[in-house]
This record gives sequence, C-alpha cells and structure tokens, in this order.
Amino acid sequence: MSQTQGVTTMDVRFVAGEAYEVTVRGHRVTVDQPVGDGGADQAPTPTELFVASLATCVAFYAGRYLDRHGLSREGLGVTASSRMAADPPARVAEVHLAVRVPPDFPESRRSALLAVVSHCTVHNSLAAPPDVVIDVARP
Repeated sequence: MSQTQGVTTMDVRFVAGEAYEVTVRGHRVTVDQPVGDGGADQAPTPTELFVASLATCVAFYAGRYLDRHGLSREGLGVTASSRMAADPPARVAEVHLAVRVPPDFPESRRSALLAVVSHCTVHNSLAAPPDVVIDVARP
C-alpha cells in the first residue's frame, strides 16, 4: 500500500479457497469465509472486518478523548454486533456498538464522549459515503 497526498492504495491477492490477503503499508491481513460458505474459516470475513473497522475507529477516538482529558484507558473497549439485511442486495443492515468505559469514567462526560466517537472517520465515511468506482483490470 502506498499513500500519496491523501490517496491510499492497497493490494488484495488470492491465497486459496475463499481466502484473500490484503497488504497495507507492509502489514498483511487475511480474510476468509466460514466453512458453510465454501471457506476454511481461517480468518474474519470482509464484512466482519468492515464492522471491526468501525468498532476500532470508535475505540481509537474514545481513547484519544480519554487521553485529552487525563482519564485512564484501562478497561476501555467496544463490543460490536451487526445484522445482515434480510432483503437484497446483500449488506449490513444494522451495527450496534457498545463503548465500555473505564470504571472511574465520570458520568458527566458521557454525552461528550458519545459526540466524539460518533464522528470517527469510519462512521463519517458511512454517514457521507464515498464514491466507489470498480473497474476490471488486466495484469
């Protein structure tokens, strides 16, 4: 993957079965499908990583908020659940995120934290979706 003036490029390549590997700034992430969908269930699905992207972005923003206010990150976490749409096209219909705050988190800061995490980059990208262009390219 490379990043030049706000443009990010990453590469996805076929591994085997239903598994693919994504190369991102030298890091490698694998995706697969459950056995029932023809995969070997060796890694999360792309849809699970999509939800994980949102959950980890929310966690990152929450952590930064806690740091800015001199609060501990100990115990910080996010539980994410998602539901697929019952009607076509195939898509995630609902995501629920529960931010677990540290035990000593002041209740008076709850609404401010919610406002901050609700504007993480991934959530903003869902609220104002990017243009997506798909081409078929030859090697």
